Amino acid sequence: MLRKDIEEKIDLLIDNLVNLKDPEGKYAITLKDGRKIDNKSFNYWEWTSGIGLYGMMKYYKLTNKKEVLDVIIRWYDDQFKNLPVEKNVNTMVQMLTLAYLYEETKNPVYLPYLEAWGDWLFHDMPRTKDGGIQHVVFGSENYQQLWDDTLMMSVIPLAKLGLLLDKPQYIEEAKKQFLIHIKYLVDKKTGLWFHGWTFEGNHNFAGALWGRGNSWITIAIPEFIDLVGLNENDAIRQVLLSTLNRQLDALSEYQDKDGLWHTLLNDPTSYVETSCTAGFAYGILKSIRKRYVDKKFLNMGLNAVQAVLDNIDETGALHNVSAGTPMGDTLDFYKKIAVTTMPYGQSMAILCLVEFLLYSINANEELPRLAY
Repeated sequence: MLRKDIEEKIDLLIDNLVNLKDPEGKYAITLKDGRKIDNKSFNYWEWTSGIGLYGMMKYYKLTNKKEVLDVIIRWYDDQFKNLPVEKNVNTMVQMLTLAYLYEETKNPVYLPYLEAWGDWLFHDMPRTKDGGIQHVVFGSENYQQLWDDTLMMSVIPLAKLGLLLDKPQYIEEAKKQFLIHIKYLVDKKTGLWFHGWTFEGNHNFAGALWGRGNSWITIAIPEFIDLVGLNENDAIRQVLLSTLNRQLDALSEYQDKDGLWHTLLNDPTSYVETSCTAGFAYGILKSIRKRYVDKKFLNMGLNAVQAVLDNIDETGALHNVSAGTPMGDTLDFYKKIAVTTMPYGQSMAILCLVEFLLYSINANEELPRLAY
């Protein structure tokens, strides 16, 4: 697959992403106070668009396409004209791309936002017992709950802000959060991750080994190690990579024959889901490129890339993406989540193909002859 072909797919994904809208509010989340949280539209400050911005920044860094940078700048400029958004675990992820944007542009307008959000997360964000970041979101404090999403949405941004703002305490807090989340969310039997944990009852809710939640881990672990530069003898790095390897071993058992994973990873009666597959592909290929894991996982990662490509239509829409998924009390809850095109699906596919583009550039051997 040629570089230009990969870039064409990424450009299609971005074009579809920035034009996503939900005018009828079909996929909006209605809060108890009547507010509606737009989970689908790109021009809304929520994690769904935040991951998209990060994927686009990765793409810009690799290709230097000014039009991609312009989309990112315009998104933040438009948002900063509005009233300040509510700070929570999910809205924090916008600070990750903003930090990179500040490094790129040196625009002083961005700095107060970065400083304020970093200070809030470090000092004021509610914590659970044991000091974990409580998964507070729009309309719900999720009291005493840990979710695997938190590591990507808040902990990675906190680490980046620690580097940018010269706040080593932020990086140490990020290390602690990884260890706390490993302690309560890893399934000791499989090495996969549960969606959540509550200290009110001390359990993992439905015990769901949920696909997209697991993929945030596959992304976040190599991102964190690379971001903060943990050396090979670092104990935190060793724990993280041991955790990642156990997860990848389990994923190799559950990958479907078409390269996808099921939304409940260990339940073949649940539907196959593309956003988690894209996340797994990204994390696997990056971890191999950075020599964090063995190349034995390469075919698994490349098969996942092919599955993602197979699910991108001519308009750039990624199909078979599960809609926003709160914590479920039953396994059946996850199987009934609607499937649609979502910003984070587009975003995770962008991340996946950017990493595949890097793989194609760096590969010494002949590239696999993917269908596209």
